[in-house]
Amino acid sequence: MSPVDVAHVVCTEAFAGVERYVATLAREQDARGMRVQVLGGAPERMRAELAGGGVGWSPAATPWHAVRGLMALRGLRLVHAHMTAAESAAVVGARAPIVVTRHFAGRRGSTPPARLAGRVVARRVADQVAISSFVAQRIEGPSTVIHPGVRPQPAGAGGSREPVVLVAQRLEAEKRTDLALRMWAASGLAAHGWRLQVAGEGALLGELRRLAVELGVAGSCDFLGARADIADLMARAGVFLAPRPDEPYGLSVVEAMAHGLPVVAAAGGGHDETVGASPLATLVDAAEPDGAGAALAALAGDPGRRAAYGEDLRRLQRRQFTVAAHAARLEAVYRAAVLR
Repeated sequence: MSPVDVAHVVCTEAFAGVERYVATLAREQDARGMRVQVLGGAPERMRAELAGGGVGWSPAATPWHAVRGLMALRGLRLVHAHMTAAESAAVVGARAPIVVTRHFAGRRGSTPPARLAGRVVARRVADQVAISSFVAQRIEGPSTVIHPGVRPQPAGAGGSREPVVLVAQRLEAEKRTDLALRMWAASGLAAHGWRLQVAGEGALLGELRRLAVELGVAGSCDFLGARADIADLMARAGVFLAPRPDEPYGLSVVEAMAHGLPVVAAAGGGHDETVGASPLATLVDAAEPDGAGAALAALAGDPGRRAAYGEDLRRLQRRQFTVAAHAARLEAVYRAAVLR
């Protein structure tokens, strides 16, 4: 195996927001001349996402697998760990400086043993990065805020917009897709020919289907399941809806911005730092679905406003939320960690 400059560790067999972030960053770092290894993530999806470049990949479903994978690497200069299990594995298996990215807005450990492990991790970490100021304010210790980025999309990709409100996220409790359904019901947009498309899978699918029936909107809601064509959906949709008020960052929101897709987002969390940076932002109170639904309907019913807002979000993404800028700022963190 060739020497490795940085190994990204994520102890999962999934491909959700964190794993997608790791794959995107690893490809960018590879393009910038770094020798990169990724440990963990859904095998088939990670291989597909990393194909065509020089990024190495190996499975790491558990911390033990990650420890073994790290110990097998030679010439390793730095470990970049993502989430608590990967941090613990890095402490045990790495003989190199450790940088961690904090993806969630909370302190390490929900039990006394976990909190003890968190203190051990904190002593070994050279630096930690927070994906938003919202996260940085809610974790222990100092951190460097570096907003993740996405790749710009060509203007006009996908042609004309369709009367579709798109939600793209895991169907789990913390993502608050139920709020999206309540906003949709309150908007009355179904009566004007619009549809709600929900892309994603998760444990709450059945519960959300039942809620759609209770709200009287089942006939206008399309539950699409897991999709590999989210970019195409974003290129065609009329509005993107992000309902979680305490979203740590919201990478899908930034992807929507790249597509020039106007976003209605719950105020709070990372949304205030992404969409909220636009003077045209539509941020709503998720606790007031009637008002949020009215705001959604007002935006959907004004094509000129939607076009102007979408283009402003596209410009904002290209100016502040690119993968290249994110990787460049991380390089400075890496250099400081290696020199300590």
